[in-house]
Amino acid sequence: MEKLGNGNCEHAVPTLNDFPEESSLRNRLHLLREKFSCKFKAKPSLYLRVPGRVNLIGEHIDYCGYSVCPLALEQDILVAFCPSVHGQFLSIYNQDEENYKEYSIDTFDFKFSLPTTGWASYVLCGVKKVIELLVSQGKSPVSIQMAVAGNIPPGSGLSSSSALVCAGAMVTALANKLNLSRTELAALSAEAEHYIGTVGGGMDQAIIFLASEGNAKLIEFSPLRTRDVTLPAGAVFVVAHSLAVKNKAASNDFNTRVVECRLAAQVLAKIRGFPWKKCLRLVDFQTSAKLTLGECAKIVKELLHKDPYTKIELCKILDVTEKELNEITLTSNTEHVQHFKLFQRALHVFQEAQRVAEFEAGCTDGCSLAELGHLMSESHVSLRDLYECSHVQLDRLVAVAMAAGALGARLTGAGWGGCIVALTTEDHVGKFIDTVKQQFYADNPQVEGRKTENLIFATQPGRGVQVFRPEENDLVH
Repeated sequence: MEKLGNGNCEHAVPTLNDFPEESSLRNRLHLLREKFSCKFKAKPSLYLRVPGRVNLIGEHIDYCGYSVCPLALEQDILVAFCPSVHGQFLSIYNQDEENYKEYSIDTFDFKFSLPTTGWASYVLCGVKKVIELLVSQGKSPVSIQMAVAGNIPPGSGLSSSSALVCAGAMVTALANKLNLSRTELAALSAEAEHYIGTVGGGMDQAIIFLASEGNAKLIEFSPLRTRDVTLPAGAVFVVAHSLAVKNKAASNDFNTRVVECRLAAQVLAKIRGFPWKKCLRLVDFQTSAKLTLGECAKIVKELLHKDPYTKIELCKILDVTEKELNEITLTSNTEHVQHFKLFQRALHVFQEAQRVAEFEAGCTDGCSLAELGHLMSESHVSLRDLYECSHVQLDRLVAVAMAAGALGARLTGAGWGGCIVALTTEDHVGKFIDTVKQQFYADNPQVEGRKTENLIFATQPGRGVQVFRPEENDLVH
């Protein structure tokens, strides 16, 4: 199992000076090094490149235990860091000083205060999780200085937040020479993000650490494992921002969906006579019932009603008090919710999981791009109507993309804003992007001051996390 924390390298890579003069990565790392040196009066010991991601299909099902199919983007978070022997225990500086306030703390026994720490909270999630591991091993964490720069559009649903969590975890592991594999870091980072309050399922962290250039990944859970998905020749995926932004950690919308799926699993298990308290995910119910995804969807239609379930009704079905339901099933920011849509959420999950399986099979068996696009479009309709996590601007952008000739289009990420991903072809991508720019972004006041190339772009599968040394600049695997 490959380890990242010990700093050993299996393969040498070119130094930054070996990159072409016009290399964007080289120039961005050089600028970050200068900012780091100016800020901390020291040189970085290592650099990280942590990519964003776009999920092609399989939305809101990872936390239910089902497979997803994302790929890593060229857009990324860059980090320069070094252990420190003086000053604060942790100092986090953002190259974009105007929009992201510097953060520092003098103890590794810190508590979270999201309004106070802002963007740095995501970095702190990763730092905290690794510190807990170090302390459990009887080790004392070293102090760290780090500088961050990024070009993943914030609030876009392209995992800028998860990239920061992963960066915090990896920096702390490397600075403390903690030997962890990519898979271990991915699992640890997924748990770490729960500190911010969102109960995600691990897709973002898995693709960030485990992506391989040229392939999408099918990511499975419990245990975490991946396999390459080779996309059909000629397929091009275009990411486009809806211009609507939502911070999922700042509301309970995301966690309410998580809880609704959990309740659906528990109610189905209770009705079918299974130990319902052990069914925390819909995949747990499916496993207990020994049903196919299609059979599970049919069971949902037979056993769950479409009207929202009241909290009182759920307590009666599960034979628990409200206090017990809060403790067993709900999260701290959903305890006050009184109505839950179980039918719609469970039906989306089972049908979306089936679409993921069909999408992977289609890539393997050589189905037409139109068939893959149809699965993506079906996914968006389900997310809009059953999961209710779309946004009027997302829906409009999907409609514009389809009218511009996309073979399929859907929201990607948590939703309620952010981006869509559309499938087109190599010979049509230029015209497609130009048409969407004209139809959606031209004369749009929300675009003012933003470059359209950062709002809509074609992408191919990129690499996972990379680590560079300043001198030898070897790449750690």
